[in-house]
Amino acid sequence: MGTLAAASLLPSEFKPSLSLSDPKSSLFYHRRIPKKRNQALVPVARIFGPAIFEASKLKVLFLGVDEKKHPGNLPRTYTLTHSDVTSKLTLAISQTTNNSQLQGWYNKLQRDEVVAEWRKVQDKMSLHVHCHISGGHFLLDLFSRLRYFIFCKELPVVLKAFIHGDVNLFNSYPELEEALVWVYFHSNIPEFNKVECWGPLRNATSPSGREHQKAASSSNQEDLVPEPCQEDCSCCFPPLSSIPWPQELPQPNETGYGAQQSFLGQTREPN
Repeated sequence: MGTLAAASLLPSEFKPSLSLSDPKSSLFYHRRIPKKRNQALVPVARIFGPAIFEASKLKVLFLGVDEKKHPGNLPRTYTLTHSDVTSKLTLAISQTTNNSQLQGWYNKLQRDEVVAEWRKVQDKMSLHVHCHISGGHFLLDLFSRLRYFIFCKELPVVLKAFIHGDVNLFNSYPELEEALVWVYFHSNIPEFNKVECWGPLRNATSPSGREHQKAASSSNQEDLVPEPCQEDCSCCFPPLSSIPWPQELPQPNETGYGAQQSFLGQTREPN
């Protein structure tokens, strides 16, 4: 997710640093200009190039969970953060969000973390992924469209990191790769404040998986976010989300297809 950091730095990357007193850096030094153009393309390539998962850059922490315990019986949450300094990913697998990863001014400025949890609703497993697009400070609002684009591009890599980091779980329960993935984009801008169904986890790890799912769901009104039973039951677990967000989904309506709904303005009590 380091490309989110590049978004706020793009304008400065394209500023030329030329000195008229140095003939090699002047505008008339013909060999210098093409080289500068090539350098300027680097940050653009980082943002718009393909997203690639590198297992060697992933650090996994197991915090209070059994590597092979089914998430339908024990809460299981993923907290993924990225370091722009080392280019490494840190994945914490725990029963609740690993808040220690989200502390510090840098993390609060960037807000490039991805948090996800497994949920069993009416005996069906699903993975619920949360991303913060905008809200909190003006820089996030200014680059909200670009942040939404980058999150959508990088999420297949994030999902691959979940599978690779939690490999023992998926080896023990391979059917979890068939669970639906629901992605929640949190934003103070209605256009980006929504939830999307990305289809089965196995397909969602593909860069084209999201587009295929949107095409398949465009005429299917049954692809709605699963809701747990209102009364105590054994078919839903955990009974409440372990990820506290200030918003939740409204009731489905007929203005959009089931795989994508807006949830701006709805509130709930933090867990």
